Amino acid sequence: MSIVKYKSKIRLILNETYRGYSTLVATEPSKLTKLPEYPPIYEVSERARRERKFEDWTEQIKNLHTVEEKLMKINMPKYYGWESVVLNDTKIPYNALSFIQHCTRTHIIHGAELPNFYKKIESNLDAVIKDIKSEIENALIVEFQLVRRKPESKPLSPAEKENLISRSIIDQINRIIINNLSKNYEHLLTSQIDVTPRHEAFWFVGGFKPSERLRKTRKNDKFQEFMSNDPIDRPIQFIGSPFLALRNTLPLDPIISLDDATNSDFKVPFFDYNPKVLGYNNEFRHGTNIPGFWPDDPYKFGLLSFNGRGHILERLPTFGEEDNLEALHAQSILSSFAWLHSQACYQGFSTFTDLTYPLVNQNIITNGQYWSFYVYQLNTTLLHGKNMPNNPRRNICWALKPQKLFENIDENKKIIGFNDEVLKNLLKFYINQPAQRIENMTPYLGENIKTIADIEDNEKREWLEKQFKYMMSNRPRHRLQYEIYDWERIYKIDHKTRQLEPRRRPFELKDNNPIAYRRYDDFHPRYVPKKLRPEGTKRKNQNKWEKTYFP
Repeated sequence: MSIVKYKSKIRLILNETYRGYSTLVATEPSKLTKLPEYPPIYEVSERARRERKFEDWTEQIKNLHTVEEKLMKINMPKYYGWESVVLNDTKIPYNALSFIQHCTRTHIIHGAELPNFYKKIESNLDAVIKDIKSEIENALIVEFQLVRRKPESKPLSPAEKENLISRSIIDQINRIIINNLSKNYEHLLTSQIDVTPRHEAFWFVGGFKPSERLRKTRKNDKFQEFMSNDPIDRPIQFIGSPFLALRNTLPLDPIISLDDATNSDFKVPFFDYNPKVLGYNNEFRHGTNIPGFWPDDPYKFGLLSFNGRGHILERLPTFGEEDNLEALHAQSILSSFAWLHSQACYQGFSTFTDLTYPLVNQNIITNGQYWSFYVYQLNTTLLHGKNMPNNPRRNICWALKPQKLFENIDENKKIIGFNDEVLKNLLKFYINQPAQRIENMTPYLGENIKTIADIEDNEKREWLEKQFKYMMSNRPRHRLQYEIYDWERIYKIDHKTRQLEPRRRPFELKDNNPIAYRRYDDFHPRYVPKKLRPEGTKRKNQNKWEKTYFP
């Protein structure tokens, strides 16, 4: 074949191929659109790229099916845990209420009475008080004057003594009220009672000013220079334990609707300083959300919680009564928000996935004589980034001033000045019945698989259960956390007198900080011996390492 004929044949083949591809491709009628649809055009700036990466991560958390995997996914970016601001319900620094309101986005409604919602519960309270008043008076006399407590190995502080008595009084009063009311109110019979449960909550709060060190670091980096003055998010970890808590399979009715929670009259103070100025410390730990039980427990909703007020005795007298009252408000807000937030996480929500319905808790702070009543409604959990100034929802706390249950106990062992109104408020909290909700309570969990216990694969279920419990225990990792030694800070950082020494430590290498960049799942899996491998010992190219199921 000549060269001319060969070229013409190739040209003919190419033309037929081109004509074949230029014809309309057969498409299903359902996929055809009248107007052309184009893919979205993304902004290519560094800020937009970071925001999309963060949104993708939060969307992955939202799409996971089980509660445990959602909680584990939040901790995946950090091998040693998040550098969190650790809060608790037994240490409230001076003038900390504005910070507590900011990091929980809570508006306080002060009043002399409980919300109007409780007025429908006032029927037959006088008759109930007549039946149980004498029993409660006897319990108070016994706990305050007749009980001889065994001396401890070391002397107790005044705050510890008060908390010890308060815990005993709360147990006795709770027993008396439930024994007398459970015959008429069935929800008290079906409720679970927790004594000193483990309440922990983890969330992110935005709006804080960056530190001077972070501002300089951003300014010296060409990729972060544009965000040198941008506010930052801080991880918040609450660790607490109330004296007693009641929970049920059904939630309490909301006091107000979610639409009412967007009222602009509900003001929340804005606190943008480093929490260290108040006395709080940072700690590397994995974020834990534990409302006193594990996710497969059917009693998922809190009804009532009791806290002590012994920490007031440890505050300086110069703080004044007004700041002590604010400390009680801050204690109740923290305790209630943390308990409800962790309950919301067990329903499939998180600090990145907002609530679709409100949750309510009733909280009491007491030492046996002084009683403070609080009602808290959780309306939102989105407190990070731009949500802090732009989120229209506010969490609401109805707060009553401390009231005396009685004035004194005389020499004849009799109660003087018993206040029936305080007992009425206490009974209203117990009588407030939980109810079934119409809406879907777990919209972001799987239909059939909501917890790890629902997974049919035995290997995956056992592996996830073990890893989840280990993560929630916050035990130290196999490799200890990286630190800069004092001699390195003196001779290598501050004075730079060892220039000839090889640079091998992470702080000497650029972008090699294991605390910041190492992920939780960045480790070598466990070796599986041959006799324990499912493939057998003779099969080639078999997997030598344990299979992992990280979300």
